[in-house]
Amino acid sequence: MLRMFVIAAAIVAALSLGATAQGLGSMQVANDLGSVLASETACELKFNQAAIAAYIDENVEATDMGFASNLSTMTSGHEYRLRDMSTSAKTAHCAQISRVAKSYGFID
Repeated sequence: MLRMFVIAAAIVAALSLGATAQGLGSMQVANDLGSVLASETACELKFNQAAIAAYIDENVEATDMGFASNLSTMTSGHEYRLRDMSTSAKTAHCAQISRVAKSYGFID
C-alpha cells in the first residue's frame, strides 16, 4: 500500500512539474513576442500579420487561455520601456529586434 502511494505521489509530482514548466514556457513566449511586437513602431518596422499568427499557432497551446492577456501585458511593458531608451540603446535594441523579426519570418 505504501509503495502504491509513493508511486502515485511521484506521478502527481511529475505532472505538476510539467504543467509548471509549460506555464513558464508560455510566459517566456509572451515576453519575447511582446518585446518584438512593442518594437514594431519604435523601430520603424512593418510586420507580416500572417507570420505573427503562424508563430502563435506554432508556439502557443490552443488551450492557453492566459496567453493573450500575458502578451498584452508584456507588450505594454516593453512599449513603456522603449519610450525612455537612449538613442544608442534604441539603436542596439532595434538592430537585434530586426534580426529576431526576420528569423521569425515577420519581415523579409
